[in-house]
Amino acid sequence: MPSPLRILRLALITLAIVAGTLFCASWAMHHATRQAMQADARRASEQLALYANGLHTLIERYRALPAVLALDPQLIDALRGTVSAPLQEVLNHKLERINGAANSSTLELLDRTGLAVAASNWRLPTSYVGSNYGFRPYFKQTQVQGSGSFYAVGVTSGVPGYFLSSAVHDEQGRFLGAMVVKLEFPELEREWRQGSDILLVSDARGIIFIANQNGWRYRELQPLGDEDRAELAETRQYDRQPLVPLQHRLLSRFDERSTLRQVQGPDGNADYLWESLPLGTEGWTLHLLRKPQVSEDARNAALLGAAVWLSLAFAALFVSQRLRIARLRQRSREELTQLVEARTRELRTAQEGLVQSAKLAALGQMSAALAHEINQPLTTQRMQLETLRLLLDHGRLEQAREALVPLEQMLVRMAALTGHLKTFARNSPVGLRERLDLAAVVDQALELMDARLRSEQVEVALHLARPAWVRGDAIRLEQVLINLLRNGLDAMVDKPQRRLEIRIEAAEGHWRLSVLDCGGGIAPADLAKVFDPFFTTKPVGEGLGLGLAISYGIVHEAGGRLQVENLPGGACFTLTLPRDLEPAC
Repeated sequence: MPSPLRILRLALITLAIVAGTLFCASWAMHHATRQAMQADARRASEQLALYANGLHTLIERYRALPAVLALDPQLIDALRGTVSAPLQEVLNHKLERINGAANSSTLELLDRTGLAVAASNWRLPTSYVGSNYGFRPYFKQTQVQGSGSFYAVGVTSGVPGYFLSSAVHDEQGRFLGAMVVKLEFPELEREWRQGSDILLVSDARGIIFIANQNGWRYRELQPLGDEDRAELAETRQYDRQPLVPLQHRLLSRFDERSTLRQVQGPDGNADYLWESLPLGTEGWTLHLLRKPQVSEDARNAALLGAAVWLSLAFAALFVSQRLRIARLRQRSREELTQLVEARTRELRTAQEGLVQSAKLAALGQMSAALAHEINQPLTTQRMQLETLRLLLDHGRLEQAREALVPLEQMLVRMAALTGHLKTFARNSPVGLRERLDLAAVVDQALELMDARLRSEQVEVALHLARPAWVRGDAIRLEQVLINLLRNGLDAMVDKPQRRLEIRIEAAEGHWRLSVLDCGGGIAPADLAKVFDPFFTTKPVGEGLGLGLAISYGIVHEAGGRLQVENLPGGACFTLTLPRDLEPAC
């Protein structure tokens, strides 16, 4: 029978083993959890930067709008004197139209006292017209600095929003009033609400005014002083919204912007990974709160810690293996990233080469007609030069001067033609988005195709709206149009009547360019495949089936669409591009 001393010793050893195992497991799990939180904090920081960029982009989209509208002569004239009821109605309708086109929340025009003399929401019961906003900081900023910005709850509508304002001056620079645009963020909050994270935006005082979950808005991240409360009451920034302190306690800090905090939120006490990112332009701070999760790696680390205590050698081998696998995964990710980048560069280079090859192929197919187009004037010029020499020999200077006119016209046409060829053949900068007239692109393409059009006796009907301003690469769009014209000519090659109809029409926010031939159309079974690479209905040796595929890619890169349909008599290709608005005067 074991002695009491031995029993006590065994009990102490067992207790030490159990205690050591629990300690090692607990320490390993705590360490792994912290590591996981740090990794999660880094990912949250990256996501927070994306959210901040989205918010910044949304605001910057409208920052220049009040400044542009403040230059409107009609608004300036209206603020010089008293705004009558008929004039107010005209201004209300104008701001309503502009607000709908800009997709902003509200536009309002304030006189020099801050009185709203016109607003885009004049039809609503919460119309701003007749209300005075001279107490708002953005109006006072505009009076002094020429522009202002301020986030507040609307005292008339009760709807929060961000106000951007710009001063309206007369020709002598005197302050007449302010043009104000209000931005609301329901779409942004709805988009942020799709994730499981809590997203908050606080002002310079630490008051939360944007939140993607209910119950978090209008909470104080830090106590407000008497001066702050007095200023909030004066400006009515949050109007009658009660401000509630948000209780939170720091548990751990990962870096300057990443912490672990215990928060008394709307749903009770909870621990959150708390990421913060200052938005310097607005003076705001964007916060991301994420509940930490005990990962599978943390549980494995607890088992690993116990195994280390029980068998140090086995634990060391296991840890080494885990670290090696982690390094291999990281190396694999880096190699995969480098491979993707290299393949992307190769694909881009191949695409640019394919586009350039298609242009050179088109030039090659047009070379015979273009050679004839240039050779004929050269022959005529030789004869005219001989005639000119005889006139000069006989002293007939006036007739010699007259003979120079047609010679000069032919030289100008040849120079223009060769200039277009050189321009068409060159490589365009990648991603070029210049402002251009779509009708001018049609003119250039028709000039390059003129020789074939005349030789095949093709009737061309033009219905072009001018100017049709779009954004894109003129050379690439010209290549698209030449591909469409050549396809139409090929389709009509054996037709007794050959007619091309080219139209440029205005659509809602777009320009639509259509090319209609009378070649009998495309087989219904082939309509869905015409833009596929290497698909062609031409005989072997007459086409690779890349022209329309390249054209489709060029138009898509320019932000447009390329479509095809059969109409009575032939096929109609339609190119649609976003309309580029005229620059503000």
